[in-house]
Amino acid sequence: MTAFTDLLGQRLLMCDGAMGTMLHAAGCALDRALPEVNLSDPKLVAAIHESYVSAGADIIQTNTFGANRLWLAEHGYPDQVEEINRAAVAIAREMSERSNRVVFVAGSVSPAVTARQRRQVGAAERKDVIAEQILALTAEGVDLLILETFGYLDELAEAVQVAAGICGTPIVAQATFADDGRTLGGETPHEVASVLGELPAAMLGTNCTTGPQRMLAVVESLVRYSALPVSAQPNAGQPRKVGHRRFEFSIDATYFARYLRRFAEAGAAMVGGCCGTTPTHIEAAVASVAGLPPAGIRAGTQPRSRRPARGQAGQPGDATGILAARLAARDFVVAAEIPAADGGAVSQTPGTVTALRGRGVELFAVTAPEDPRAHRDSLGTALFLQAHGGVETIVTMTTWDKTIMTLQADLLGAHALGIRSIICETGNPPVLGDYPAVDGIWEVDSLGLVALLAGLNAGRDLDGLPLTTNTSFCIGTRVNPGAQDTAAEIDRARAEVAAGAQFLVTRPVYELASLRQMVGALAGTGVPVLLSVAPLGSFEDADYLAHEVPEVSIPAATLRAMERAGKTAERATGLALAADLLREARPLVDGVMLTLAGGDPAGLDPLLAALR
Repeated sequence: MTAFTDLLGQRLLMCDGAMGTMLHAAGCALDRALPEVNLSDPKLVAAIHESYVSAGADIIQTNTFGANRLWLAEHGYPDQVEEINRAAVAIAREMSERSNRVVFVAGSVSPAVTARQRRQVGAAERKDVIAEQILALTAEGVDLLILETFGYLDELAEAVQVAAGICGTPIVAQATFADDGRTLGGETPHEVASVLGELPAAMLGTNCTTGPQRMLAVVESLVRYSALPVSAQPNAGQPRKVGHRRFEFSIDATYFARYLRRFAEAGAAMVGGCCGTTPTHIEAAVASVAGLPPAGIRAGTQPRSRRPARGQAGQPGDATGILAARLAARDFVVAAEIPAADGGAVSQTPGTVTALRGRGVELFAVTAPEDPRAHRDSLGTALFLQAHGGVETIVTMTTWDKTIMTLQADLLGAHALGIRSIICETGNPPVLGDYPAVDGIWEVDSLGLVALLAGLNAGRDLDGLPLTTNTSFCIGTRVNPGAQDTAAEIDRARAEVAAGAQFLVTRPVYELASLRQMVGALAGTGVPVLLSVAPLGSFEDADYLAHEVPEVSIPAATLRAMERAGKTAERATGLALAADLLREARPLVDGVMLTLAGGDPAGLDPLLAALR
């Protein structure tokens, strides 16, 4: 059989897509140890491999992500590491040999620990855990090893060294980068390329966490700064929570394939898919890259980057009651959305608030962090603004990764420190590997949080026991006019109003038809609706939202307008489109929440002018 390394640089190699997504679609529970399916239902795993081979994949990855002692122990299989891994290779090998062309079998190896276990497990134990799995995979005869979804460079480097010390099997080392182009450990692509370039890996790359558009810049950097071939396996956009511990990805195969071609044109030597991708995505990608010349092996310098300095935290302060008064009087509300402070640094935020107050904005909604970075949380940022900016804040509180006891404690503390307005959200799952939300906690969703707040306002804790005093929160929740299932979204909004929600805030809206439909359907609740407006900053932003973010509806005319605007005029075009929408939407809603365009207070001027 042709060796994997013989083909590197000769032609573009297509890896398969997600195994976990396909197993979940076949009925496997999200919290199940998916590698165990190699033993309990090998025919299902074989069928998935076969579908990827039929789609045109050159490489199929074994169903062994998380098949190590520590991960398997959480599901009751700590002593079946060898059995599970060897079975996985045997299943994949059979499907490979049935093909009438060369199909490589790659042993999938995850980090030894989850993000939570990292603090409790030292490097020596991590190496032992990785070694045990790699020994099993190589004993059964994989063609290559893919070390995937490593969020910390030290762990990836350890794994490469362990693998190289065990066998001569080619190693593909893949780090995972967030939307800001850094790993969970804060490393840049430059740093990853620099470190891995000194280790015995056959290829380096990136997979998971982001969709294809955000991954492109990482791929370009890796190609530029690495002398090794580069691989790229993005997710199919972002996951959407559609039920209890169930998620869907909605990115279409054509869009996905378009970006895999761009990866190849940028110099990637191997492409494929990660979470949410299916044989349909891979088949489209195979067609998209057909005829492209081989990327070859690019050489380049490997500078190391320094991490940015982190700021200091501030102190909390008191609140006022403007929002509740405005809503009660049905006055039109104008609020600005402020992101939670990155890295805890809030020194620039009061200046932004002062500039916005001078423009007539009197309320400030602090949004919840969305990426896996060090942030001051929304509550901490809100308290700082109230203390140092003299303004009322509205706090976005998510239920993801918090127990109900923690939520209750946070709310009681917030009320004692002057916070009075809360927007309830369920929150988005983390995506690391084939297991969205494997570490996530959802004891309650946004509906449960609304009910908890209403109970606190009535003087009862979560167990129904009386409090020494009632809280007086103004309770809001999110509603999405762009939801795929509009009827279900409307029903849920009504349920949240029944549970105690006093106002609704839309997700960012880019067209009016769905807004009119939702506002009309909810008119009977008597609850004010605030419109969220986030001006498009570029065509790339618009393209990303339209194709990679679940349940965001952007009209084709808007996409065309942003594309025609070009780099010099796209921001102004995005603001003009948002201003036009505001003028038409104002009679429909009771207020607006405006997102800063590029973080510049002056970016709100066209929007505020449209409201006058």
